[in-house]
Amino acid sequence: MSARVTLYTRPGCHLCDDAREVVSRVCSDLGVSFDEIDIDLDPDLEDRFGEEIPVTFVDGAQHDYWRVDEARLRAALAR
Repeated sequence: MSARVTLYTRPGCHLCDDAREVVSRVCSDLGVSFDEIDIDLDPDLEDRFGEEIPVTFVDGAQHDYWRVDEARLRAALAR
């Protein structure tokens, strides 16, 4: 089964570190998997997201960028 949450990040990004903590906590609490993808490793992703990272997708649809709201993420995963 594929991950329900995808977190697009880049190294050295403090917002990415914050988002990773929230996503990890929520996914762990709910028993949901997540993938993290470094946009610097893919020129297409780097062009697509640029400085609007971190970007969070839930079930393949863009959910948030820059900051991850824990309550909003929990609500999205409860659907």
